[in-house]
Parts: sequence; structure tokens; C-alpha cells
Amino acid sequence: MFDISEVTAAPGPDLLTPDNCAVLFVDHQPQMFFGTGSGDRTAIINSTLGLAEAAKVFDVPVVLSTVAAESFSGPILPGLAEAFPDERIIDRTTMNAWEDAEFVEAVRATGRRKLVIAGLWTEVCVVLPTLSAISQGYEVYVVTDASGGVSPQAHEHAVQRMIRGGAVPVTWVQVLLELQRDWAREETYVPVTEVVKEHGGAYGLGLVYAQAVIGAHAAG
Repeated sequence: MFDISEVTAAPGPDLLTPDNCAVLFVDHQPQMFFGTGSGDRTAIINSTLGLAEAAKVFDVPVVLSTVAAESFSGPILPGLAEAFPDERIIDRTTMNAWEDAEFVEAVRATGRRKLVIAGLWTEVCVVLPTLSAISQGYEVYVVTDASGGVSPQAHEHAVQRMIRGGAVPVTWVQVLLELQRDWAREETYVPVTEVVKEHGGAYGLGLVYAQAVIGAHAAG
């Protein structure tokens, strides 16, 4: 029988918090973007940078990785490099990042069991490490709008495959607001609203309007 006295004002164990997750960026590179056809590439870039800023605001550890950067795919997305100038970029030969020892060690070094992942392409470089990480006991949240596949079908099939494997699909704004969760958290209030205004599209524009008309503390 459910005991209402056991109800407490605390986050559930399934929610992302700044202290329980790490964010993985996999293969956001020119050659991979060239082949992306599942959605607007500019929108994917915007979502990726929004996710990066969310990680920065809450000081969430990140892992940056590329594949064949010098021989084929090109450098990591400039905005990611600028967001994390002191972060080592792990370049791989493997399509499955989880088969690269340096990548896996970097993930383990974060000490986090909840992994938020985004990358290109969804059907290869996202789905493979996602399923591999899940098989080793990690909880994986796939940021679908900061990821892209070679076609809408490829992207959607990959997302469905990961869901069946136990992954949770999310969006970058969802991650940002789940980390914030309470607008009374003043230490991150302004940085979060700045991220929304820069990368949140109509939501961000609405926030600009609300703050101009209602006041500086309008949010939500």
C-alpha cells in the first residue's frame, strides 16, 4: 500500500542532475555534416551548441570525440572546440566510440553513470556506443535534435533501435531545463536564460520579449 508520508520534495532517481550525468559529443565534423540528410543541418548545429552551453552552465563533464579527423572527416565543430578549449578531443579510427579504449576511459573518468549523447550519424556513431554503454550498465539519454543521420528514415530507425535497447530520447532544451528545474536557482538562472535566448529559437525570442515587457525575472 502506498504511504503518502514517504513522499518527499526531491528529484526522482531517473532525472538528470548536474551531479549525475556526463555529456558525450561524437563526430560533429564537416564530412559527417555533409552526409547528414535527416534534418536541417543548421538546426542540428544550433542544438549541439545549445547542449554544449547547457553542460558549461552546470559544469557537467563532457567527452569530445572525432573519427579520422585528419584523414577524412575534418576537425570538430568549431563551436564545440571554443566551448571547451581545455578539453582533449579524442580522435578514433573506430566507428563505435565504445571500442576505443581512450574514449571509454574518458567516460569512466567522469564517474557518471548517466550519459547524455549526441552525434553524427545517428545510425552508426550514436547507436553503436549507446547500445554498448547500456550493455555495460550505463543509462543513456540520446539528444535526438543534436544528432543526425543520412536520411530521415535512417535517423528514426536508429532512435527506435536505441529506445528498444533501453535508451531515452531527449532534446537539448529538455536537458537544459531538467538540469535547472527550478527558476529560483539564482546561480544558474541568468546563464540558462542567456542560453535559451541564443539558441532557443521562438522560445528564446519569447523570453527576450517577456523580459523587456514584464521585467528582468520573467522566465519559463
